[in-house]
Amino acid sequence: MKRRLRVRRDANNIIYHELIGLQAVVIDHTDKTLIGRRGKVVDETMNMLVIDEDGKEIKVPKLGSKIIFKLSDKDVEVCGEMLVGRPEDRVKKYRGVR
Repeated sequence: MKRRLRVRRDANNIIYHELIGLQAVVIDHTDKTLIGRRGKVVDETMNMLVIDEDGKEIKVPKLGSKIIFKLSDKDVEVCGEMLVGRPEDRVKKYRGVR
């Protein structure tokens, strides 16, 4: 039986992992009304993150954004352009599945 190696999300590999469930803060965006928005990532599409901010869903385009994701041990700043694409393809890329 093959054992699966479980890789922890960290600053080096966060863009290849599932983002749903992580706490996020928008620190920069081309749409200035989104700066400072914070909450839990509840959905992700090819070009958008949906953040639950106090029960209200905020749609944040990935393109033109800088977002801090809170991991258990530290905060990681990610440029939204690195996240553009289908989430399932991004996760597969890390696992080496084609």
